[in-house]
Amino acid sequence: MEPIELSFEFFPPKSDEGVEKLRAVRAQLMPLGPKFVSVTFGAGGSTQKGTLDTVVEIAQTGVDAAPHLSCIGASRAGLGEILDTYRQNGISHIVALRGDMPSGMVEMGEFRYASDLVAFIREHSGDAFRIEVAAYPEYHPQSRSPRHDLENFVRKVNAGANSAISQYFFNADAYFRLVDDARKAGVTIPIVPGIMPITNFSQLVRFSEMCGAEVPRWIARRLESYGDDRESIRAFGADVVTAMCERLIAGGAPGLHFYTLNTAGPTRTIVERLNLRQPSPR
Repeated sequence: MEPIELSFEFFPPKSDEGVEKLRAVRAQLMPLGPKFVSVTFGAGGSTQKGTLDTVVEIAQTGVDAAPHLSCIGASRAGLGEILDTYRQNGISHIVALRGDMPSGMVEMGEFRYASDLVAFIREHSGDAFRIEVAAYPEYHPQSRSPRHDLENFVRKVNAGANSAISQYFFNADAYFRLVDDARKAGVTIPIVPGIMPITNFSQLVRFSEMCGAEVPRWIARRLESYGDDRESIRAFGADVVTAMCERLIAGGAPGLHFYTLNTAGPTRTIVERLNLRQPSPR
């Protein structure tokens, strides 16, 4: 069996304290040997400088860093400048997303879909970037139907994506169905499951409502029962997510992409339980 590739997502810090915290988190996670790390990009490019600064700092340590890039509200000229800046700083990996409309913004900009962004990156930069796109095991919350969602995914792939990272989920069957449907539609690129460690019930509910991820009732009821007992929530969450990851790996998932929320402990616990520590890339 091929080794399981790990990757981690961070968000750009908003303060000096946050910068130092993320450095400490990276120091704990990098020994796990991730293939790459990604750094999020705020709605309408609101964290553009923070994303650039973070990926450049990470890349300087020898780790492949992939900035997220969203296209809603953006122009071709503006995105071209961002891509050129990344190339000038040695970045060769992008997570291409449609993104969310910033609060108060009414103009969609020159791009409507992530497939438009992928096509533009290829038009502007050729094969200079490896492009990741998003996939939705439980369907994008704004898709008209499961078929419509799959068609959108196929368009992104056909526009030039190299691989995909899924939205997080807690039902492995949803991921396997996504992969099966994509393969039947002719998609051959890797589809890596996104993994969200469980550490805070109210935060998990809030995130899941925003992104359309389902928290199964049995998990929600158990988490509710713990109240403010954070230790029990983390222990139960680690058990649930580790068991799901074991099933994903047994079912052929090519990797695991962890949404770390700039915290090391929960992700590290799951990776170590799975015995997935990879050789250091350096």
